[in-house]
Amino acid sequence: MITLTKEDGPADLDGVTHLEIGASWDPTVGSSGGIIGKLRQKAGTDLDLIAIAMQGQDPVRLAGLDSTDPLGNGSLVHSGDNQTGKGEGDDETVTVDLAKIPANITSIVFVAAAYKKGSSFQKARNIAFKVYDATGGSTQQVAEIWPNLLSDHNSCAVAKAVRDGASWKLQVINETGKIKQGDEKELMKFAVRK
Repeated sequence: MITLTKEDGPADLDGVTHLEIGASWDPTVGSSGGIIGKLRQKAGTDLDLIAIAMQGQDPVRLAGLDSTDPLGNGSLVHSGDNQTGKGEGDDETVTVDLAKIPANITSIVFVAAAYKKGSSFQKARNIAFKVYDATGGSTQQVAEIWPNLLSDHNSCAVAKAVRDGASWKLQVINETGKIKQGDEKELMKFAVRK
């Protein structure tokens, strides 16, 4: 396993038929101690992993939030919303069957966001994005992407899968930014800029 950075450049996905991106985080007490801190940690925070299918520069489908199979053919599937970050392993995942992605989809942008009001990257710890090769029914982690924890932004463009002729490449973006919470159009505009 490697830690991917954007300086590594695009990675060929030759031989990969099923790509999976996972997001994990842990709830934290933040700067609060005592009872308030315990309540914050118990409540956790709701980060969201979102995959935006692009047709050129136009976002056309979104997997995440309340949409688990936006293309309707099982080619872009979201695991569902984890609202706390509690538990082991990935809290949210997106699985991509690259062979089934319709030909008009030219790229897929993976974004993690503190989308809902009251959620925040600062209320989470150990945020990580994992890349898996899920070809052949087994899931093998091949890379991990770590976002910058110094940012006070509420969204991170994690990576972008780009169609390259008959194959695909994965480019790490790992750039943070601000979106208006609860505004789906702002989320899409953020993805388009990546």
